[in-house]
Amino acid sequence: MAKVKSLAELKAMREKLQNTIDTRERGDNPEALVQVKVAMATCGIAAGAKQVMEHMMEKADELKLAIVFTQTGCMGYCHAEPTIEVKMPGKDPVVFGHVDNNRADEILTKYVMNNEMVEGIIPVNYETIG
Repeated sequence: MAKVKSLAELKAMREKLQNTIDTRERGDNPEALVQVKVAMATCGIAAGAKQVMEHMMEKADELKLAIVFTQTGCMGYCHAEPTIEVKMPGKDPVVFGHVDNNRADEILTKYVMNNEMVEGIIPVNYETIG
C-alpha cells in the first residue's frame, strides 16, 4: 500500500472506499438491482477472480451501474474459472466462464446495459425439482 502524503489524498481514498462500501450495501432490495456473484473458491482466486471482481466494480462505478457485487464459494465450474453469475431483475441468473477483464467489460456493456447475449455462458446442467 502506498503512503498517503496529504490530507487531500486521504480524503480521496476515503471517498473511493466509501463508494465501494455503498455499492456492496445497496442490497436492502437486491431483486431490484443487478446482482453479480463472483466465485472465490481456491480455483477461482488462482485463476484471477479477485482481480476480475475489482475490475468489474471499478467499471460498474465508471458506468454508473447499480450493481450489488458479492463473493461466493465454488459454483462447481472449476474448469471455467474465473466464473461469475449475473442476475438481472426479473430474470434467471446466467453464469459466465473464463471471465477476464475484457470479458467483464463486455458483460457489463452488452449484457447488463443493453440486454445483449455474449459468449461464454455456461449452460445449466441440472433440473429444478418442482
